[in-house]
Amino acid sequence: MLTAAQRLRRSNDFAAAVRGGRRVGRGAVVVHLTVPEISTPLVSTPLGAASSEPARSTDPELISGSSRAGFVVSKAVGPAVVRNKVRRRLRHLVRDRLAALPAGSTLVVRALPASAATPYARLGGDLDAAIAAARSPRGRRSR
Repeated sequence: MLTAAQRLRRSNDFAAAVRGGRRVGRGAVVVHLTVPEISTPLVSTPLGAASSEPARSTDPELISGSSRAGFVVSKAVGPAVVRNKVRRRLRHLVRDRLAALPAGSTLVVRALPASAATPYARLGGDLDAAIAAARSPRGRRSR
């Protein structure tokens, strides 16, 4: 089970991850992954000289630094029993993979209707492939 600090619960968090993250679909899942930018903004000193000390954030969710995950399983997947089964499977699969993501990452996993009939091992493979594709640098596609 994911801890409370590792779960997305507010609709604003889901919306930010879906809008700002990278979307990749593989098999029966679609993954939206938002990785925080690794930059150290310069803080100006009173004399106008720049300091290499990173700016401090007061947002408690950013201070914790743990990666967080959320799940979207719509009614198109099936009745409530099937949706809950798919959600439990995905939660168990993501729990082990969340530690491998960079600190502060946000992951939203959307289950497609085919996920209801997909075996557990295949669901794990689809999730691994989607996360790997979302983490890889974007390349130029030739047309």
